[in-house]
Amino acid sequence: MSYRPRKALIIGAGIAGPVAAILLRRAGIESAIYEAWPYSKGIGGGLQIAPNGMHVMDEIGVANELIGRGSVAEAFDFYSQGGQRLGSINRDMARRFGQPAVNISRATLNEILIDKAWCACVSLYFEKRLIKIEDRGDQPIIAYFSDGTTAEGDFLIGADGVHSVVRRQVVPDGPQPFDTGLIGFGGFVPHAVLDGRSIGRHVETTFGQSGFFGYGYCSPDPNDGVMWWSTQPAHGMDAAMFRALDQATLKQHLRGFHRGWHEPIPDIIEAAENIVVTDTLDVATLPAWSRKRSLLIGDAAHATSPHAGQGASLALEDAMRLARLMQEGQELGATFQAFEAERRPRTEKIVAMARRNGNSKREFSATGAWIRNQMLKWLLPLGSKSMEFMYAYDARAV
Repeated sequence: MSYRPRKALIIGAGIAGPVAAILLRRAGIESAIYEAWPYSKGIGGGLQIAPNGMHVMDEIGVANELIGRGSVAEAFDFYSQGGQRLGSINRDMARRFGQPAVNISRATLNEILIDKAWCACVSLYFEKRLIKIEDRGDQPIIAYFSDGTTAEGDFLIGADGVHSVVRRQVVPDGPQPFDTGLIGFGGFVPHAVLDGRSIGRHVETTFGQSGFFGYGYCSPDPNDGVMWWSTQPAHGMDAAMFRALDQATLKQHLRGFHRGWHEPIPDIIEAAENIVVTDTLDVATLPAWSRKRSLLIGDAAHATSPHAGQGASLALEDAMRLARLMQEGQELGATFQAFEAERRPRTEKIVAMARRNGNSKREFSATGAWIRNQMLKWLLPLGSKSMEFMYAYDARAV
C-alpha cells in the first residue's frame, strides 16, 4: 500500500479491539469494530489488569475509573490446602512499577472500554460474525459477515481472541486452540462471605493436592464484590460437559472437589451463584501474525493460558504499540513486520511462563504435593523477582 491508511476494520470488541480503536483514532485513523456477540453488560468472571496493562489504561484516561470500580491488589498470598502460608509475591506494585494491579469483573471492564470507544467516536457493530476476508491488491479490504453484510477498510485487525476467525484467514493451516487438561470454574460472592477474614487488598490463592483456588476483592459492591476461581484437572469431563449441568450440580461438584480445604473456601462455594465454567486453552506459536493487510493482536496472535495473569495486559500493550507504530507512517507491511518483531519475543516468554505455572495446578500424590509446597516456600521469592520484567514494561515508553 503506497498511501497512509485511513480506516481500520477491527474484529472483536473485547479488550484489545476497543483500546486499539481509541489509540488509532489519535493517530488519525478511523476505526470500526465488529463483534460477533450481542452487546451485554453481565458476562464473564473476574480478571486482573497488571501494572503494565494499567499504564495503557492510564494513557486512554480510564485508570482511575478501573481503580474506583475494581479493587487494587496489593499482594498475592499462597497457601497449602490445609491453610499453611507458603509465601507472598507482588507487593507494593504501585510504588515499584508506577501503577497498581487491579482486580475487576470482565463485564465492568468491557463496559468501561466500550463506553470510552463510543466517546472517541469509534463505530461499533454487534452481532457481526466474520466469515471471510477478501484482500485484493489496490482494492479496499472487505470483511464478510454471516448476516450478509460487508465492511470495507484499508486494513483489518484481528482482535477476536483465542477462537479467532481472523487467525484462520491469516494462517490458514496454522495451529488450532488446544485444551490444556485444566478446567476453570469461577464467579462472584458478596463481601460478607469474607467478613471476619482480614485479607485486605490481598489476593489469596491455594495449591491443593489436585487443583487450585483463589479469591479476592474485585469491586466495592457489597453484593458481588469478591471474585473467586477454581482450577481443576479435567478427569474425563471437558468444560462443555460441565456447562450443560445445572447450577446445583456444579456447586455439588465444587463441594466435593474442595472438601477439606481451608476456610473460607467452603463458605465461598456455598455462596456461589451463576458459576461460570471455562476451558483452559492454549495455542501453539504461530508462524506469522499478519498476511497482506490483516494483522492479529492479543489472544488472536499469542493466546496465553491464565496462569501468569497477563492475557489482558499483553492485549493492551499490543494495542498501544500498534498505534504508536502506525503513527510513524511506514508502509503497512513494514509496520506489521515491525510490530511482530517487537512484540513476539516478549509475548512468547510470558506464554511459556504461564504454561510452566499451570503445571503446578495438576494432580499430585500426597508426597508430591508436600514436596511442591516446600519448594514453593523457597521458589516464590525468586519467582517474584523473575516476573518483574512483566510488570516494569511501559508500552508508552518503548
